[in-house]
Amino acid sequence: MPDPKVVPEPRTEPRTAPGEGTAEAEPLLELVDVRAGYGAIEVLHGVNLALKPGSLLALLGPNGGGKSTTMRVCAGLHPPTGGELRFAGRKVNGISAQDAARLGVCSIPEGRGIFPNLTVRENLWAATGTGAKLEDLEDKAYGRFPILGERRHQLAGSMSGGEQQMLALSRALGTDPAVLLLDELSMGLAPMIVTRMYETVAELVEGGLSVLVAEQFARAVLPIADTAALMLHGRVVAVGPPEEIEDRLSSDYLGG
Repeated sequence: MPDPKVVPEPRTEPRTAPGEGTAEAEPLLELVDVRAGYGAIEVLHGVNLALKPGSLLALLGPNGGGKSTTMRVCAGLHPPTGGELRFAGRKVNGISAQDAARLGVCSIPEGRGIFPNLTVRENLWAATGTGAKLEDLEDKAYGRFPILGERRHQLAGSMSGGEQQMLALSRALGTDPAVLLLDELSMGLAPMIVTRMYETVAELVEGGLSVLVAEQFARAVLPIADTAALMLHGRVVAVGPPEEIEDRLSSDYLGG
């Protein structure tokens, strides 16, 4: 389990000038009073979240609080039973994962999203179905994570957890998403790798990508978040600036 005390350096400057950028922008991804569950068991009890363009929203909370179900609803992997899921202001309840991907939503699920029996290069090739060229995918992946270039002919499942996460992120970015969903990015990774991964995520957001991160270890993501939301028992109980939400975190369940 990563040490939540090892974190990326926080931003020292805002991404946009006062009065510009994401402050007045319409949410790119939005959940409005969303309910969802499994069979007769309701897990989400009216969730409200809004991800602005070019920003990072950190969804925090303990295991079992509803974070992963929320991410699955956003990715089109689990249908809401009530409320609205919106992309760019359009209600898309019942959308499939394939259609969500066509709208520019890409998800890296908990436990990573790679093909373990394929090589690194073959995993990247699998992302060319979106129209991207393998050469371009490799250039970007190996430029961002040089270790992947060294491992290009190695089976992905034989790499370390951190290298697999780098590959999963590289594959996701190969689809040129507008929204990136990251579920427990730090799970099972060494502290230095967690730091490196979140530094990369921060760079992507600086470049205009919108990112929703579900994370149990608050200190891993709060330094680079624009907004944070605290989820408990299937409800978002607080949303605001990271420093305000951090004051409400309990070290007992968030590793604070």
